[in-house]
Amino acid sequence: MSTLSQNQDGYGNDFLTLTDDEGNQLELEHLDTLEYEGETYMAFIPAEMSLSDEYELMILRVEPDEQTGEEILATVEEEDLLEKVFEIFSQRLEDYYEELEEEEARKEGY
Repeated sequence: MSTLSQNQDGYGNDFLTLTDDEGNQLELEHLDTLEYEGETYMAFIPAEMSLSDEYELMILRVEPDEQTGEEILATVEEEDLLEKVFEIFSQRLEDYYEELEEEEARKEGY
């Protein structure tokens, strides 16, 4: 489980700093959020990477903290569920970037 603080760069995706149970901090770039079977999932990559780099998509589930009731991000332990949500995020991101490329091509007159 992780707590989060949010920074928005004003030009696109949000950047979040997650703090894990041991107090380690990790800065991530939020790429997408989706609802699946009544749960909310968020996809991230490390902030220092770009989508053109090879990366691993980090998927976390939004859930209420049992003590405070505030929303926290938790790892998805169920392998089948994680795989399904990963597939959905991957397709959504692929579709999004294909649309951007098509839009850029139209702007350049292709």
